Amino acid sequence: MLRTILIVGTGGFIGSALRYIIHVIVEKGMSSTFPWATFIANILGCFIIGIVYAISEKGNLMNPEWRVFLTVGFCGGFTTFSSFAYNNLNLLKDNSLLYFLLNAGGSLFLGILAVYIGIVLVRSII
Repeated sequence: MLRTILIVGTGGFIGSALRYIIHVIVEKGMSSTFPWATFIANILGCFIIGIVYAISEKGNLMNPEWRVFLTVGFCGGFTTFSSFAYNNLNLLKDNSLLYFLLNAGGSLFLGILAVYIGIVLVRSII
């Protein structure tokens, strides 16, 4: 159990650090009220989890430790659903209905699409 916690924690640390780096890079030069960094992190995280899911589905290509490291740890730290919800609430508070709809709807649709593309990509390669 302790080993699994350390695996998840390490993945979470790496995912969170990468998410922060993306935030700094994307938001640095933008003055938009649209939360681009969170949007990008959510879509990339969905794509990555789709790839991991498809690889894990193939049996012996990924052991359970790598799967938990990548899905629960890395993707859990990298994707930012709580930030997503907070950003959407702020968009609603600011009466930015168009940006709210774009962020909420776009994240949902493109996130599901990214998972699907990740699965299809791996299935076509392996």
